[in-house]
Amino acid sequence: MSASANSNKKPKNTAIDLIAGGTAGLFEALCCHPLDTIKVRMQLFKKSIGLKSAKPPGLLKTGVNIVQNEGFFALYRGLGAVCIGIVPKMAIRFSSYEFYKSLFINKETGQVATSSNFISGVMAGVTEAVLVVNPMEVVKIRLQAQHNSLKDPLQVPKYRSAPQAALMIVREEGLKTLYRGVSLTAARQAINQGANFTTYSFLKSFLQDYQNAEVLPSYQTAVIGFTSGAIGPLCNNPLDTIKTRMQKETGHSNESNFARGVRIGANLFKESGVKAFYKGILPRVMRVASGQCVVFPVYEFFKGFLYDVSGITGKQKLKD
Repeated sequence: MSASANSNKKPKNTAIDLIAGGTAGLFEALCCHPLDTIKVRMQLFKKSIGLKSAKPPGLLKTGVNIVQNEGFFALYRGLGAVCIGIVPKMAIRFSSYEFYKSLFINKETGQVATSSNFISGVMAGVTEAVLVVNPMEVVKIRLQAQHNSLKDPLQVPKYRSAPQAALMIVREEGLKTLYRGVSLTAARQAINQGANFTTYSFLKSFLQDYQNAEVLPSYQTAVIGFTSGAIGPLCNNPLDTIKTRMQKETGHSNESNFARGVRIGANLFKESGVKAFYKGILPRVMRVASGQCVVFPVYEFFKGFLYDVSGITGKQKLKD
């Protein structure tokens, strides 16, 4: 039996998935959040009246401007919202993926077809988007969108922390605001996780069989994670740009999410044409790809460690 088949036969343990996934997500957030803040600022950039020929600032210039005008820690604005949601997000992502995947496993070989891996990833992406990701991102984007200058120490930001921002949004705009853009978020996460898990599973199985090794070195899982993480953003950045603009808007509105999305998309096209939909693509690819480069090695390490600590080793990891 191949090494990849053996790895697919490990028992599903929701507690281990939760702890390992949450830890991996925390590492990802701490390492990659500055890139996410830069991406959001680039996506929210609008040309000033009379400066229609002005080019939007690039990755490095946006980052330097934030640090110079607002301080280094402005790059970590919104991190609290991410950290609060990262454990349930990762727990839901990995446990729901494993659950959906278990529905497609061939009982004789323990293998899962590539198409089934994709479907499982898509369903896991939709699940995490609805339950955790969208409310978390509305709060995060509101925090990241604030421009508080170091030159004016008396300027008080409207949103000071993730919990305070969430409460203020609900009080002023209603609970449904936390689900603004949820359909776009679900579509984005579905594409991300479908591509992510499919590519990761395929490359992991290939290397396991090629090397006849059940456990891959961390550097290999990091490379696989980076590769799998880069695919989704390249496919769905237009959705992410519209979603970011939608979630940044404040105030009450009877406008449906669909109508709001169409309006924002039309305005984006008027601003800069098709390229407006790819604002922030470089930091987003770097953010997501480097995030998966961190997530998968940490997840695999802690999952293996927790199996060993719990006494599930060797043949006990295999189904009877």
